Amino acid sequence: MNITVHRPGELTAADRAAWTALQSKAHLNGSPDLANPFLSPEFALATGQWRRGVRIAVVHEDGEPAAFFPFQRSITGVGRAVGLGVSDCQGLVHRPGFDWDARQLLRACGLAVWEFDHLVGGQGPFEAGGSVSFPSPVMDIDQGYDTYLGQLREHSPKFTRTTLAKDRKLARDHGAVRYVHDERDPEVLATLMGWKSAQYRRTGRSDRFAHPWITQLVRRLFHTRSDSFAGILSVLYAGDAPIAAHFGLRSERILACWFPAYDPAFSKYSPGLVLHLRMAEAAAAEGIAYLDLGRGQKAYKDSLKTRELAVSEGWVALRHPVALGHRARRAPVRALRNTVQSRPEFFEPADKLLKKMGKFRSHSRE
Repeated sequence: MNITVHRPGELTAADRAAWTALQSKAHLNGSPDLANPFLSPEFALATGQWRRGVRIAVVHEDGEPAAFFPFQRSITGVGRAVGLGVSDCQGLVHRPGFDWDARQLLRACGLAVWEFDHLVGGQGPFEAGGSVSFPSPVMDIDQGYDTYLGQLREHSPKFTRTTLAKDRKLARDHGAVRYVHDERDPEVLATLMGWKSAQYRRTGRSDRFAHPWITQLVRRLFHTRSDSFAGILSVLYAGDAPIAAHFGLRSERILACWFPAYDPAFSKYSPGLVLHLRMAEAAAAEGIAYLDLGRGQKAYKDSLKTRELAVSEGWVALRHPVALGHRARRAPVRALRNTVQSRPEFFEPADKLLKKMGKFRSHSRE
């Protein structure tokens, strides 16, 4: 392999076009998940504007780009997936049949270790370094929305009936319900981020939008648009007021769900669920193959999904003191978190405690 490493601004237009072409052809070559927008050059370049150490390794074979590997690197050689913590799909984008030596790639990138938490399937050289697999639910709409809704009625009849009934009740109680699939008003994006911050605090979670770089990243991606990539803000209105919204990323064939939230005043109508069904209908009409709901155990994801992908969490490392030290620090925390999240007898009490803490903090601010 001939491997060159570039800062985001050093990537040529020809390289970006080649990267996009590999993603565009991925669904034809038996690796459709490589077309995920989190694996796109647009996401890597946007993250590089707000996070230090973002680099892109370009692998050439026979003088042509065969693979692209975005990563973040610290000065000590600790590597992380680009946007680790907010990125829902990670890995190396490559041509069909491409094989690579993970440790050779790490050495060329100046890395002692590379850590990931949403590694896309089919990345054997990275998975061999030691990883744990998790389900990531999706909503298949490639056969059209009516087919998807029929499958939903078959597998979750009560959920489907109840959600559609709440959609109708919302219209009766609050006037015409209007859905905008690609809202371009940045004020509505700000409203969504406000709802999401409040939700994080209310449930005792860390507020992602308290980190300026995440807020700036989302705003930049909101204004990023091409045939192969776009930030999509989808909004459900009751009358003239937004009551639920979602910001995600779209590639040619995949809509990656990212930040959904709603106005709690309308919670009895389940506006978030209504919104997801509207999103599925509009996305199907645009030729999207599936909505990727992302890793994480949530009741609404179980109700909406048609199947699950597998994503992995772990790292690949060289025999190096930096790698040993990084794993020693990170492994216990990661193992404890995954144990709590995967076992209901641990997760449910922990979730209740976080929500109580969130309420306490909210009352303290008042």
